[in-house]
Amino acid sequence: MDLPSFIWLWRIAAWSMGLSLTVYVWLLLTGSYVWYLRSHQKPQPSWLRFLHIVLGSLLVTLVLLLLSIGIVGTLGEHGNLGHSWHLWAGLGVVSLVMASMGVASQIAGRPWARPVHVVLNGLLLLAFVAVSYSGWTVVQPYLP
Repeated sequence: MDLPSFIWLWRIAAWSMGLSLTVYVWLLLTGSYVWYLRSHQKPQPSWLRFLHIVLGSLLVTLVLLLLSIGIVGTLGEHGNLGHSWHLWAGLGVVSLVMASMGVASQIAGRPWARPVHVVLNGLLLLAFVAVSYSGWTVVQPYLP
């Protein structure tokens, strides 16, 4: 494609990735607080579950935004998607976030869903590390 520089798109992606990691940390904190209250049989504040769901929804939105930016930017810049392992790391993050969301919707009625949700989010941390590293190596040639 004969398109202008994609540096603006990479900047949006960088900000979205930073925000995604921040939201992930807040999800970890709110989820840990939910676990603490549940394990100590203390009442849960009404806002806590709502906040956790809103943050999870925000993470899903940000990850899908990053996926679309990655596809558009990479196709526009390179003409294909398979030029680095960042694609596979990114698809891993997207898959884990979507799987975690799907399992989270089952927590209320299925006892197996909570530990699966926690394991998926632990794996998501590893996937975020991989996608951050691979993304950093991908954008280095474009930075001034």
